[in-house]
Amino acid sequence: MEVLSPSRIHLPIFSIVGLVLLSTIACSAANSAHNTFLHCLVNHSEPSHPITSAIFTPNNASFSSVLEAYVRNLRFNTSTTRKPFLIVTALHVSHIQASIICAQKYNLQMKIRSGGHDYDGLSYVAEVPFFILDMFKLRTIEVDIHTETAWVQAGATVGEVFYKIANKSKIHAFPAGICPTVGIGGHLSGGSYGNLMRKYGLSVDNIVDAQMVDVQGRLLDRKSMGEDLFWAITGGGGSSFGVVLAYKIKLVRVPETVTVFNVQRTLEQNATDIVYKWQHVAPTIDNDLFIRLVLDVVNGTKTGTKTVRASFVALFLGDSKSLVSLLNEKFPQLGLKQSDCIETSWLRSVLFWTNINITAPLEILLDRQPQSPVNFLKRKSDYVQKPISKDGFEGIWKKMIELEDTLFQFNPYGGRMAEIPSTATPFPHRAGNLWKLQYQANWRQAGKEVTNHYINLTRKLHKYMTPFVSKNPREAFYNYKDLDLGINHNGKKSYAEGKVYGVEYFKDNFDRLVEIKTKVDPHNFFRNEQSIPTLPYAKS
Repeated sequence: MEVLSPSRIHLPIFSIVGLVLLSTIACSAANSAHNTFLHCLVNHSEPSHPITSAIFTPNNASFSSVLEAYVRNLRFNTSTTRKPFLIVTALHVSHIQASIICAQKYNLQMKIRSGGHDYDGLSYVAEVPFFILDMFKLRTIEVDIHTETAWVQAGATVGEVFYKIANKSKIHAFPAGICPTVGIGGHLSGGSYGNLMRKYGLSVDNIVDAQMVDVQGRLLDRKSMGEDLFWAITGGGGSSFGVVLAYKIKLVRVPETVTVFNVQRTLEQNATDIVYKWQHVAPTIDNDLFIRLVLDVVNGTKTGTKTVRASFVALFLGDSKSLVSLLNEKFPQLGLKQSDCIETSWLRSVLFWTNINITAPLEILLDRQPQSPVNFLKRKSDYVQKPISKDGFEGIWKKMIELEDTLFQFNPYGGRMAEIPSTATPFPHRAGNLWKLQYQANWRQAGKEVTNHYINLTRKLHKYMTPFVSKNPREAFYNYKDLDLGINHNGKKSYAEGKVYGVEYFKDNFDRLVEIKTKVDPHNFFRNEQSIPTLPYAKS
């Protein structure tokens, strides 16, 4: 056995001690930097609105509950998920201003969260040390029926907005999404949609003003920010350009009575022919009718077999008699009957679409926590521009049954969506699209292997759909964040990385967004893994 000399023994021991010491110094330095940042926040907040009660650090007993309250994807709530070193739950605009000023001063990454529904967790996870500016306490909603408008703060939820509107008027609504717990801030800024879009377009098509804090800490409205920046934050993602505090939305008219239905057919019940006809009818039928198609895999009639189920979920801005008459003429293959229909108010139709009992108290829409358990999940998106043949659908059924634990949502376009120019907002997916396609995988088991399995299922289905969807670029929906499309690592060459996913989300509007970003935030302070990048020649 070799005898080690003293020098050869002491060297590794010294190295280990040195590493521990360096680690301790680094940790101490990090803590010192964070403490300095805390002092900066306190010093820059208004004495009349102290920020101390809005700050949560890991030493605070409520830190975990505040962090986890708005995590809507369990993939990003594990023991190995990087946690923020601090959370600022802004209570006043000065807290937002202080966060921006101090984060720049100490070169700290800031993530902005309003509801936590971003599918890949970009508002509350990061690759580098970061803190969260959480907007959930800023949720004032002021509805003015006389002008048919409302100011809604970024931390309000879709359910709260719907409830407050309906509380003032039975004939007014807003074309936002159907999930009540989604935060309005990220929802609106990314080009949100709902089942009123064929009648009234997207949420961003109905925004008339905004309040935001820019990189200099200035509170701006539409007039002071200018039309370019206002355009950018109505569909291009607010968190790339500043912190949106509130939007002024234009309300839309709905009848006192609307009709909903959910008709389901399996392959054994002629689903192929019905789905084939749906794709020709749904984008061209009366604008008052929105028929979503959901496809999933269920047990077949024979033991041990699987089949595909097609669910046709609809909202009609009218009575059931008129709806049945319309579909008997335009879509008889569905076989809609009066007994399939439910007449209700627009607000209660939201409960129906969210799978909540339609007779439940309407106050359930004010509940900020989801009614269903939070899942591990993965989402992807596509746009379909040409009808799919019956043979094409037969192949899709086989692939779905092979993969089994995935489902599709088809959301029809046409109507008002086809009338608005693709450059009116950053959201470019207008005329020429038959429907938007969402891929879904949900699971309850933790673990890397399980997670990789389900993510790969969505990727395989996405790959299989390549011949049937848009091309050059293959388009995607920005609010369905999908890091598979590319990641911006926040380097100096961020434009090259950002363009990879940027053209899929925004097509030709991407370069205009980049020019605006370069002008208003040249040092790329407001950033995340899929934010709008700056041009490489950006100067101070």
